[in-house]
Amino acid sequence: MKHLTSQAIFSCLICVLTLPASITAGAQGRMSARAQEVLENSPHEMVDLIVTYRQRPGPGDRANIKDHGGQLRHEFKLIPGHAITVPAHAAAALQHNPNVASISYDEPVNVAALQYESLDDGLYTVTGLSSKTVASLPSSVSAGLPGLELVPYTGAGVKVAVLDSGFKKHSDLSPGGIFSLVGRNADDAYGHGNHVAAILGGDGSKSKGLYRGVAPGANVFVVRILDEQGQGLTSDVIAGLDEILLLNQQFWHIRVVNMSLGHPVFEAADVDPLVQAVEAIWDSGVVVVCSAGNAGRDGYGTITSPGNSRKVITVGSVTTWGDSDASNDIVSTFSSRGPTLGDHFVKPDLITHGNRVISARAAKGYMEHTYPENLIKVPGAKNAEYYQLSGTSMAAAVVSGAAALMLEKDPSLTPDTIKARLMRSAQKADFSDVFATGAGLLDIQAALSETGSVDQAPSPRVVRDEVNGKMGFEETALLWGDQQWALGYLWSDGYLWSDGGVDADGYLWSDGYLWSDGYLWSDGYLWSDGYLWSDGYLWSDGYLWSDGYLWSDGYLWSDGGVDADGYLWSDAVLLDD
Repeated sequence: MKHLTSQAIFSCLICVLTLPASITAGAQGRMSARAQEVLENSPHEMVDLIVTYRQRPGPGDRANIKDHGGQLRHEFKLIPGHAITVPAHAAAALQHNPNVASISYDEPVNVAALQYESLDDGLYTVTGLSSKTVASLPSSVSAGLPGLELVPYTGAGVKVAVLDSGFKKHSDLSPGGIFSLVGRNADDAYGHGNHVAAILGGDGSKSKGLYRGVAPGANVFVVRILDEQGQGLTSDVIAGLDEILLLNQQFWHIRVVNMSLGHPVFEAADVDPLVQAVEAIWDSGVVVVCSAGNAGRDGYGTITSPGNSRKVITVGSVTTWGDSDASNDIVSTFSSRGPTLGDHFVKPDLITHGNRVISARAAKGYMEHTYPENLIKVPGAKNAEYYQLSGTSMAAAVVSGAAALMLEKDPSLTPDTIKARLMRSAQKADFSDVFATGAGLLDIQAALSETGSVDQAPSPRVVRDEVNGKMGFEETALLWGDQQWALGYLWSDGYLWSDGGVDADGYLWSDGYLWSDGYLWSDGYLWSDGYLWSDGYLWSDGYLWSDGYLWSDGYLWSDGGVDADGYLWSDAVLLDD
């Protein structure tokens, strides 16, 4: 087992309020610091960039690109801009065009899935369950969503788009349409697209319903934007969203878009071109569900783009151990934590089953060829027709399916109202850390029973008072326009923290309590003069929190001692997944 030092925990948390240089350094100019870094490291190469404009680009803007040796690759519809390839040495001169609003690097994007979550990898040990026992536990979407079989809706008539690695024929799902934007056929040569699409809308016919999706009646459209390695470019994703917009202009009426992919945050949300695009499609009336990312083991501030948009629904993963008992659920170690870098929005918005999910395979795809041990054969079947994956990709697909069920029940629901109802109805987690759980665990039956509507439902921002070190959160009752959506109800069944008050700017402040029954840190300080806890102490009398508890009834270290080198050692285990 790996022991955590004070420096390790400090490093994990310090990213919450410390911005990377790639966000801050370029704030004054129109070219992002990240783009500048790439150009400086590749001075003699052609570089892929995304240029956005104050007004829609015209002939003069396009000519400016060509005059500097560049090529246009995509002209976007959702945002005023285009993707270009340009010589690195000439890129800086593009800023001289007064119509240019920003220049960003065309970031590579990846799927948000893992082959599996290791439960015995030397970093985390599970108390009471051996890795062999855990590995043998059954898992499926239904196992992670107790009561789904009682829901009287299937998503019938609701059109949902999955932007992913394509789709390969599988009897569990017959997509309403398959499109390819990567210059190849639409077949899923990787395996992620099939898995996500069937979690959302598969009927489970090959498993006699055992591995059915959340909304088997939904009409799923698959747009291939990723290659056979599960990778692509930000411009490919935006082009895919453009395709959804075009389809809707042709009266296809796609209501939900699932985006189980992303890239690290390098820019503030209001200039990130991928965030701009997802917010534009959201504003057109389409629910956008994004994965939170799989960098949770790197600590807080690890939400990926476009999940850092405060408009969209960002989903983290919970580990359920293959049973229907919510009391032993824990946030998956891989699930990315908020707040978002740069903007400090509280994300994810909610969590759901994302660990060891079984769904449709893509025959002869990269995943099953490289990791055949994850193939799942239904008892009595001749061939393995399913595959097991973990990740916030899987969790996002579950929530997209839930949105389809809600839209079948009430087609008039707006994206903001769906987000608000999902958050308010979520089960409030006993292991609450809102930067890990958001509003809690998806409860589909409760979401379908929820009432009320909102005009907007942006995720709240978190701030820190530099004078007294307290943490403040935007009050959603003010932000969303109604007391029924108060932050206390969204996060903790009515109580956010004791003795809290709303200031003139709409922030709730903590007197040492972060959320109900939970202490933030000693004296309410998160950081003070470079210390993690006030007075420079990491632990008081050997304990991190009172009685040695970390979260969720788990001991961090019991009877631990600090040695001469300042390390805390223990024979106890760290409870996590």
